Amino acid sequence: MTLRTRLTAWYAGVFLIAGIALVALNYFLLAEWAPLQGGMAAVSATEPAMRLPGFEVLQTSEGIAAAELPANTLVYTAEQVKTDTMETVLWQSVIALLVAAVLAVWLGWVVAGRVLAPLHSITTTAHRLEAERLDERIELDGPPDELKQLADTFDGMLDRLASSFDSQKRFVANASHELRTPLAVQRTLIEVALAAPDASAEMRRLGAHLLDTNERSEKLIDGLLVLARSDRGLTSRELVWLDEVVDDEVEACAALASEKKVTFIVRTRTYLVEGDRVLIAQLVGNLLRNAVLYNHPGGTVLITLDRQLTVTNTGPTVPAQAVPGLFEPFRRLQDRTGTAGSGLGLSIARSVAKAHDGSVTARPNGGGGLVVEVSLPESGVRQPS
Repeated sequence: MTLRTRLTAWYAGVFLIAGIALVALNYFLLAEWAPLQGGMAAVSATEPAMRLPGFEVLQTSEGIAAAELPANTLVYTAEQVKTDTMETVLWQSVIALLVAAVLAVWLGWVVAGRVLAPLHSITTTAHRLEAERLDERIELDGPPDELKQLADTFDGMLDRLASSFDSQKRFVANASHELRTPLAVQRTLIEVALAAPDASAEMRRLGAHLLDTNERSEKLIDGLLVLARSDRGLTSRELVWLDEVVDDEVEACAALASEKKVTFIVRTRTYLVEGDRVLIAQLVGNLLRNAVLYNHPGGTVLITLDRQLTVTNTGPTVPAQAVPGLFEPFRRLQDRTGTAGSGLGLSIARSVAKAHDGSVTARPNGGGGLVVEVSLPESGVRQPS
């Protein structure tokens, strides 16, 4: 039940309670009324519908002979007059109360709508906001009441959020440069040292280890930057064929799969989505690399794309209670030592899917491994055959 409906019900309920109390009070006061003390009333029988309204008092203290009355006269005692009057007042009051209750419901609905209009404005503005669209404000006009204070507080919160997101953008841009440059320099120096003719075997072994460490650091930084970028939302959208992205990423992971002796099985159909191609490729690539890295020699990775993208791999058994933690940054089932991943793959996948109004879920595979399902809204445009 909406707040407007509840307010209308409260308005109508309070009105009905007050109306019933008023009718009861009138009926009680009427019950104490004595219209004709010791007398009678008479009205012409040619107008029976008028009965009590417009009656004429013929005698108030003594009786009157029937022969003295006209032939078409009806005679009422004081008790009959009182009873008929109370009945008439009661049913007319009930009818009037019902009509007024209907009007009260309608007026309550209108008044509740006007009272809640600023809240609808706040809600509509909140729904339109995105990480890249924090420039809208409510700017509610009106007296300085509670709703005006709420709208002003919401506008102030948006100002702080916009400032925070701007700071985050600058930080990511600066970090992208400041972190990548030293790593690139280090990699170049190591490669130059290894290329020297007089480099010893021990130096080459150490250099290879340093290059591997340098590469892992670069991948970790790239993953953090992608995660930060996807968490901020999308700056622009374009039509992306998801099946083509899957094919490209399968080809890109072919060398890694061959090294790990893992086989890809791909079953896709044309699937068009709207979003950022680079981020979507990062999502698919992370899932495929995880499916290969956390597999066993001779294992398979099944990729299906129909109503959603599903990546299923064979590998070690994954406890069901451990699956939710895999989506947290730097969380893996195995110890960090000796693993090739950085623990950001599923975190990035979920963040990218959320930025595209989608979702990522995972569950253990029956024979070992993991089943990851990605739901992305499909565009209504179909690829021409």
